[in-house]
Amino acid sequence: MPNIIHYRTKCIGCGICYEMMPELWRMSKKDGKATLLKSVAKKQISNLVIDPSLVEMAKKVAEACPVNIIKVNEY
Repeated sequence: MPNIIHYRTKCIGCGICYEMMPELWRMSKKDGKATLLKSVAKKQISNLVIDPSLVEMAKKVAEACPVNIIKVNEY
């Protein structure tokens, strides 16, 4: 299954991920950084298995991230 990996500690809080895919992202009111919803996080690295139908849009979000902290793997 495809997945999204998000390196949250390097997030600058620009919000582009949330704007492009609000069904998967939220902006934290605590620190202003993006949070990948329903993901499993270990050491501030979030991993979320996604439906194959979301891969193309997730790739666009990853490309739009100004600090390149979102990765999409297609297995």
